[in-house]
Amino acid sequence: MSTPYYVSPDQIWEDKKDFVDRGIEQAKEVIVLEYKDGLLMVAENPRKTIFKMSEIYDRIALASTGRVSEYEALRVAGIREAEIKGYTYYREDVTGKWLTNLYSQHMSAIAQTLDAKPLEIELLVCEIDGHTSTGSQIYKITFDGTYEEKDSFAAIGGKADSILEILENTYQDGLDLKEAVQLASKTLEAIEADAPESYEINPNTIEIACLDATLDRRKFHRFSIQETEEIFANAS
Repeated sequence: MSTPYYVSPDQIWEDKKDFVDRGIEQAKEVIVLEYKDGLLMVAENPRKTIFKMSEIYDRIALASTGRVSEYEALRVAGIREAEIKGYTYYREDVTGKWLTNLYSQHMSAIAQTLDAKPLEIELLVCEIDGHTSTGSQIYKITFDGTYEEKDSFAAIGGKADSILEILENTYQDGLDLKEAVQLASKTLEAIEADAPESYEINPNTIEIACLDATLDRRKFHRFSIQETEEIFANAS
């Protein structure tokens, strides 16, 4: 009888990580910035049938990149679990940290199953306290369920590291909405500076949403193309 083929758990884990990294390298980037009224989310997304940022609950949003079918499934599951928890207990019990732990456990379980394909996604769970622009939270979750809390700004996608390097030197506290949108769009353009053709972000290729503390109970707002055009026009 032939000897069974053996692959060490360490090698399987490294192969899974390499597999996900190759997928994420091709993923379009998403930027989250803290601005004076809450959290701004900006993504390069020319497709109008798919959103990278979505509302989960009153003051919680999810920003995603990677394989669409996989992060869409988690988005729907997050909404369902948040509604159940808020209805069963109190709306205040639905928090960004709770949702992050929920996603983390699910993604970790899949990643640690030896014969399962890991999720080719990265997530940002965003939350504001609902009353002021202070106290916002940003949690980044990777394919293996590992998560970390980010201060002021965060990025996911293929060139996230380059985005963070730029924002380290350009981000300032207290940005208004137009300034924050302009900073995010210029950063997305900057990471494509080496492209063979001229590259420019415009209202038809960008997706913008925010968690705005000045709104009523539901804090999430997605900007239409018309609203985006107005912001770009006023920022120029």
